[in-house]
Amino acid sequence: MANIKSAKKRILVAEKRAARNKAIRSEVKTAIKKVDAAVIAKDAETAKACLRAAISLMSKATSKGVYHKNTTSRKIARLTKAVNSIA
Repeated sequence: MANIKSAKKRILVAEKRAARNKAIRSEVKTAIKKVDAAVIAKDAETAKACLRAAISLMSKATSKGVYHKNTTSRKIARLTKAVNSIA
């Protein structure tokens, strides 16, 4: 354990941020799985609705610094391509 007060604070802040990032990542992964499930079931309407929700969540995560901009762009492009393939 750190002895210096600022180091102790950094540990607490890092834990708090890691927990927030983990929660956001989990939420995004769940949204992506919903889109994939709809694509596999060939349900176009559900897939499009889930895709909109997933894009929104991923964009928010990117603006908060959880994901890199290019990572989000790549994931959105792949999901959109999958949804468009069943339409």
